Amino acid sequence: MDLVIRDARVIDGTGGASYRADIAVHNGRITEIHRRHGHTHTHTPRPTAKTTLDAEGLALAPGFIDMHAHSDLALLRDPEHTAKAAQGVTLEVIGQDGLSYAPVDDRTLAQVRQAITGWNGDGGDIDFDWRTVGEYLDRLDRAHGGHGIAVNAAYLIPQGTVRMYAMGWDDRPATPAELDRMRQLVADGMREGAVGMSSGLTYTPGMYADDSELTELCRVVAAHGGYYCPHHRSYGAGALQAYEEMVRLTRSADCPLHLAHATMNFGVNKGKAPDLLALLDDALAGGADITLDTYPYTPGCTTLVAMLPSWASEGGPDAILARLRDDVTAEKIRHHMEVIGADGCHGVPIEWDTIEISGVSDPGLVSYVGKTIARSAAQRGEEPWVTARRLLVDDSLGSTILQHVGHEENVRAIMRHRVHTGGSDGILQGFKPHPRAYGTFPQYLGRYARELGVLSLEETVAHLTSRPAARLRLPDRGLVREGYRADLVLFDPETVAAGSTFEAPRTLPVGIPHVLIDGRFVMRDGRRTDVLAGRAIRRTP
Repeated sequence: MDLVIRDARVIDGTGGASYRADIAVHNGRITEIHRRHGHTHTHTPRPTAKTTLDAEGLALAPGFIDMHAHSDLALLRDPEHTAKAAQGVTLEVIGQDGLSYAPVDDRTLAQVRQAITGWNGDGGDIDFDWRTVGEYLDRLDRAHGGHGIAVNAAYLIPQGTVRMYAMGWDDRPATPAELDRMRQLVADGMREGAVGMSSGLTYTPGMYADDSELTELCRVVAAHGGYYCPHHRSYGAGALQAYEEMVRLTRSADCPLHLAHATMNFGVNKGKAPDLLALLDDALAGGADITLDTYPYTPGCTTLVAMLPSWASEGGPDAILARLRDDVTAEKIRHHMEVIGADGCHGVPIEWDTIEISGVSDPGLVSYVGKTIARSAAQRGEEPWVTARRLLVDDSLGSTILQHVGHEENVRAIMRHRVHTGGSDGILQGFKPHPRAYGTFPQYLGRYARELGVLSLEETVAHLTSRPAARLRLPDRGLVREGYRADLVLFDPETVAAGSTFEAPRTLPVGIPHVLIDGRFVMRDGRRTDVLAGRAIRRTP
């Protein structure tokens, strides 16, 4: 064997009781699980190997699957990608929230780069030598001199980008020809290896699609064995109706549904997680195929421009900036956001003391970072909208925010649900990113399993491994089982914890010494190795 991991406490991903065993690995796969009964092993000889790792005191689990990641360019930019590797993440699902970089033409690529600069940077350091989904996945495989990427990655076709490609930024129904073009783009992307389709239905231009348009695209996704992953139309006022809309739509299309960052935020939803879970339970009892992901924190994270009303974003980034520079139009935007409640802010009047700037594209604007819009405005002796408007224009819409609107009781209730999985929603850009980017998985293991007992450790691991693997239809990942790929994480159940905080968000976790992908150490003794074992994970036909 290439490797034997001795005397590990195996938490195998099923949710069942852990057990002690030696795990043998050869050619990237688990070849033998040699269980220990009491203080002795079975009568068969213990496996031997070129390399032996003593795992006494450590738990061994399948590698964690981040069901909602924003590493679309980070995987190409940073070969180490320690933010995720150090957490035990061995697979990320990217292409989220309806906006990413394939499929595109030259016009669409330029627009989407500008639109999501706050998520991924402007990409000036990236050679965008792809246009199709298949070419992007190939690019991941040959990244960093042909060695690959830090962790595995699966891709969702971004519906907003598809709409941008087919019909620009217009707020109108698609013509039959445009809808056919979108269907073709989705079908091509699925054939080229995407695992499903995402939407960002509070982001332009994806939010301009009506339910009939989305249903038609979901039918294409379902025909190719994929799933639909919407950031739905509201997480604030009307959140329950927005969830119900996605359930109804996907059932009509006979398409599996995975609800992205399934939170119940804002004051109007305090204590309402049971209402969401009852809605899901009713649908599941009726035969619906539904899963969801959450991050184990209360604040959200997005871009400042995402807070604007959708009508102010029609036409794309240049049109947005022109409206913000016009005093009359800017006043209409302010009224919509502060008084009516913009759809970009989930139908809730914006509270500027909850909007903290976490990153800026222009380093000259760093003085805004770590402060709420309300605080920066008070320091300048001006109204919050004046501050926000100036920042949007000066930073060319590239600013990211933390939005402090969550409820802990909702977070805990949703993570207990049987179809729950883990997703970091981790934006790695910015001077002060959300700590979930570096801390989601150890936060689940340490704070919510060990300290709070919201879930048992075995249940927690199942949420982070086998459940997402089943949603992704991965036949040989997500469990510690003979014949499965040796994507493994070893952690100390007594000490594992997120190191990242809101004050120091890029701090690495503790208690996760070893991480393997395809049997190769990407983390060893708590340090990132130079191994690039990650590849694009294409949809299983």
